[in-house]
Amino acid sequence: MCAVVSCASVAYAGSFTFSTPLGATAGGQPVNATANFATINGVVGINITNNQANPTSIIQAVSDLFFDLSNVTGGTLTASFGGTRNIAADGTFTNGNAVTTGWALSNVGSTFHLNVLGTAIGPAHLIIGGPDNSNVYSNANGSIAGNTPHNPFLAQSASFFISDPGITFDTQVSNVHFSFGTAPGTNVPNIPDSGATVALLGLVLLGLAVARAKFRKA
Repeated sequence: MCAVVSCASVAYAGSFTFSTPLGATAGGQPVNATANFATINGVVGINITNNQANPTSIIQAVSDLFFDLSNVTGGTLTASFGGTRNIAADGTFTNGNAVTTGWALSNVGSTFHLNVLGTAIGPAHLIIGGPDNSNVYSNANGSIAGNTPHNPFLAQSASFFISDPGITFDTQVSNVHFSFGTAPGTNVPNIPDSGATVALLGLVLLGLAVARAKFRKA
């Protein structure tokens, strides 16, 4: 099952933060995710974080992100990365190296879609939240713990860099939705959320500078 969550937003010059509404659920399970965007001329960087600790079901893992970029109708996913995490049947886990996410980018006009479902790596590489206070996924059911098709996950966050000449400091980000789970499902109504933050924005901006330099060199 997959769920799409509308988001509240906080906007700054060249930076935007969106989060799932307070109390949002998917498939009856709580979900909590944040997406930080930073724009410079030619590049937008995105950091997606799954804040839902000790999840029960795969429905709580992030699989997609939808968003609009003002006055931008094209773009190339030039880089993406995240750390892998294999979760065993007993809820313990092993972290792997940082890897390319394997997610894909598509767009229709100014509406963009980052997605791992239907790619060569999916349904693995969904973004999963952290473990419990004992560093174990004690709530995880069989859709997470020891599930071969869904492992490895991306551990808690992943970053993406999109390049296009139409992207500038003035590019606005809007209509952001998160999707959770491994198959199409129901939309979750928007609930106002006043708790959006700009966490990890500095890392996104640093990554933007690196990605832009590599893009120019290429």
